[in-house]
Amino acid sequence: MENELSALGILFTEFYYWVTVVFMFFIHVGFCMYEVGATREKNKHHTLMKNTMVIPLVSLAFYYFGWWIYFAWPNGPWITGPVVSAPWATPWSELMATHMGGPPVQAALTAADTAGWARINGVFWAAFLLFSWTVASIVSGACIERIRSGAFWILAVMVGSFTWIIDAAWGWHPDGWMVQLLGYHDAYASGVIHAIGGGACLGILVNLGPRIGKFAPDGTPRDIPGNNVWLTTIGLFLILCGFWGFYVACNIPMFDVQAGDGVFFSATNIYLAPTTLSAITFNFIMSMSGGFMAAYIISKGDPFWTYSGYLAGIIAASAGNDLYSPMQAFLIGIVGAVWAYKMHYWVERKFKIDDPVGACAVHGYTGWLGVVIAGFMLWGYPSSPNPDYAHVSPWGNLIGAFIMWGVLGFLPAYILSKFFKAVGMLRVPKRVELMGLDFQSNLEYDRAVAEILDSERAEARASGYIK
Repeated sequence: MENELSALGILFTEFYYWVTVVFMFFIHVGFCMYEVGATREKNKHHTLMKNTMVIPLVSLAFYYFGWWIYFAWPNGPWITGPVVSAPWATPWSELMATHMGGPPVQAALTAADTAGWARINGVFWAAFLLFSWTVASIVSGACIERIRSGAFWILAVMVGSFTWIIDAAWGWHPDGWMVQLLGYHDAYASGVIHAIGGGACLGILVNLGPRIGKFAPDGTPRDIPGNNVWLTTIGLFLILCGFWGFYVACNIPMFDVQAGDGVFFSATNIYLAPTTLSAITFNFIMSMSGGFMAAYIISKGDPFWTYSGYLAGIIAASAGNDLYSPMQAFLIGIVGAVWAYKMHYWVERKFKIDDPVGACAVHGYTGWLGVVIAGFMLWGYPSSPNPDYAHVSPWGNLIGAFIMWGVLGFLPAYILSKFFKAVGMLRVPKRVELMGLDFQSNLEYDRAVAEILDSERAEARASGYIK
């Protein structure tokens, strides 16, 4: 580091991302809590461990190839250019390990690489990794009580470390081809994280099918309550806490905005356009408030949907919350909550989709809508500080929304889950589903039943009821 001032800027950025990771961890804690609360008593442990093991599995995959994809594939590749060299993001790079920023050892790295990435690479990687966990956990909730753990974990790795990071490279990178050609704008990931996660949910649920007993013989959906509605809602509240870190991690904390002239330093959004934490704080709270209020009214005070509504409100506004006025954010939050609630029950009745936590609607349909709304509301704004890139437009964001939700969300998850279904790997056997997934096998279940019967017979003999 050249001097104390430059050192302060570097260390502040390092600490900034480290703190966002701590906050975003609350998102995963919240997902675990609300999914466990939404399941029945017989499935709690399976649900908890299914979601918990997302952490190591997605982390490992994201270390080995996910981080590299973000920097290497902004051109498609082969849409606007070839694969981009990103030697600091390969798993064998010295910068993917302990490094103090000295001269590079690897020939592929430059002194600028080590100076720029030595202290920030790990914490920046971790911030994106927490986004990966979030996408995978969105999928987890929709599949509770009937999916095989192994199938889910493979799907989670695909969505969390491959397909979502492709869409981040395309539409959440300063030089992503969707930004360049479409003017795609999605500052806080309505599409990049939520639409793709919700689209993947739907692709899996089409093949997974509803839980036993969810629909009456005439097709009428039945309510299957979880074991603890308050655990579910407190989990959703914890996700709200973590969402603050999510928003902050979508920013660059300190950047020389005007092409390195040393005149204008600012926080920027993910596209390197200047913004402030003050601006996004107004819009975050206002979109949250609109979602809360609308969901409370439309659901008649249902706790689950009231809390899910704040999430839908924020997600609907997230694509443009760096540029909206607070009142715009508030109104869009209202629209998002109503849209999620109505779409969830319409799709459930019309297509017999069993989504126990409303993930398809709250994340998928609402994330898609948020991107489309931003295309209209921000029509004509620069999508990037680069004047050569397309401006924001309704058609650019509409195309982008379908790419996020359909091409990278629904389609890959549908194809892979279809394969698992064909080979009998997707869903647990009917008997296991009926007795509960917390029993690891039929043999264990039979053994447990036999032990209970033996104990009851022994007690009866001791009491003289039987000889």
